[in-house]
Amino acid sequence: MSTEQLYEEEIKVPAGVEVSYKNGVLRAKGPNGECEKDMSKMKAIVEVRDGAVIVKQYKKRRDYYAIARSVRKHVINMINGVQKGYTYKLKIVYSHFPMQVTVEGNRVRIDNFIGERHPRYAEIVGKNTKVSVSGDDIIVEGPCKESVSQTAANIENSTKIKNKDPRVFLDGVYIYERR
Repeated sequence: MSTEQLYEEEIKVPAGVEVSYKNGVLRAKGPNGECEKDMSKMKAIVEVRDGAVIVKQYKKRRDYYAIARSVRKHVINMINGVQKGYTYKLKIVYSHFPMQVTVEGNRVRIDNFIGERHPRYAEIVGKNTKVSVSGDDIIVEGPCKESVSQTAANIENSTKIKNKDPRVFLDGVYIYERR
């Protein structure tokens, strides 16, 4: 490793947000909750000091710069999430068999999907991710963008119809709004 530093990016931490980095895990706490990400496998150096998160890279290669910029974007997403939060909205669509969607602990249960007798399940990712059902809408909220988007994708993928024409069989749960 050379002593010459090639890339350094500083991300200011706004007031009301706490960021800590210990044993390869970056944690952010704010008014909207807490988010954490394991950065130990990332090939970038992360430091927290003086109200800022510093991402460094010492190698002069394009792929290492890309990793450092990805780490930077993860940090920005975590800070935005604990400040404002992320929301995904999904629409329940059916033509003949009405679906019932309920939340059971850490998973979402979908009953009567295209008349099936057995329910389908989708996992809720992350401890701070909240899922609520109101009418034909499912609202997924939380401070971690990755957890919220993966939960919404799990719900959407659990109602995927296989071996049938998707233009005819439109039943399912679909993401229609991201914030």
